[in-house]
Amino acid sequence: MPDFHGEIQPLADLRKKCTDTGALLVVVVNEILSLGLLPPPTEADIVCGEAQSIGVPMSFGGPHLGFFACKKEYLRQMPGRLCGQTVDKDGKRSFVLTLSTREQHIRREKATSNICTNQGLFALAFTIHMSLLGEIGFKQLAVLNHERACDLADRLAKVKHVKLVNKPSSTKW
Repeated sequence: MPDFHGEIQPLADLRKKCTDTGALLVVVVNEILSLGLLPPPTEADIVCGEAQSIGVPMSFGGPHLGFFACKKEYLRQMPGRLCGQTVDKDGKRSFVLTLSTREQHIRREKATSNICTNQGLFALAFTIHMSLLGEIGFKQLAVLNHERACDLADRLAKVKHVKLVNKPSSTKW
């Protein structure tokens, strides 16, 4: 996964250190589109990140959409409103809100969490956008963004008093 400076860091060494010390490996994905080009962080115990760039408008700074996934043994410790996959009465694949806090639906006046944002709308927009992209479109979008970022880095490198923190990737996806 990319680090703070955008450098790709393999997770295998970090996974070993976490296993040796009994720590959980938590991976934060700053841009979900990076997963269109990079291998998935399967070594992680918990993966979370920002998903706003897929189907959710900027909306003047928020609210946005995030994602949160974990290994099965941590599933029941995950927080509030999550989308899950199930099968409907006709045997067709469907998606539902799962592990949702009951207070948001039953005791609104006593809820301890924010009930003002329609997370379901963001989840729906994300799902529709990802469904329309598909696996190939998701990768193509990631490649396009990477190429444009490299082009921008090349142009910025030519600007006086601008110094790039890292080397632009020469990888052609």
